[in-house]
Amino acid sequence: MNKTELIAAVAERTNMTKKDVENTMTAMLDTIMERVAAGEDIRIVGFGTFERRERKERKGCDPRTNQEIIIPASKIPAFKAGKAFRDKVDAE
Repeated sequence: MNKTELIAAVAERTNMTKKDVENTMTAMLDTIMERVAAGEDIRIVGFGTFERRERKERKGCDPRTNQEIIIPASKIPAFKAGKAFRDKVDAE
C-alpha cells in the first residue's frame, strides 16, 4: 500500500475527504519527523514509538577495494512497534 492508497482507505473509514486526510497525514508525519530529528520520542500507545538513535563510529570494509574504512557516527530514526501492534500482526 502506498501513501495514496492509505489516504483513500482512511478517507473511506472516516467519511473525510481525501484532501482533508492528506493534509492531516502530511501534518502528522512532518511533526513526527521534526520532533524525532530534534531528539524527542513520539509515543503512540498501542501503536509504537518513534525515536532517534545514535550510531557510534565503526570500522567497515569498502567492497570494491577490500580496504578498511571508518564509518562516521550518525543519528538515525527508529520505530519500535507497540504490544497491540505486534499482537495484531502476529494474529494475522
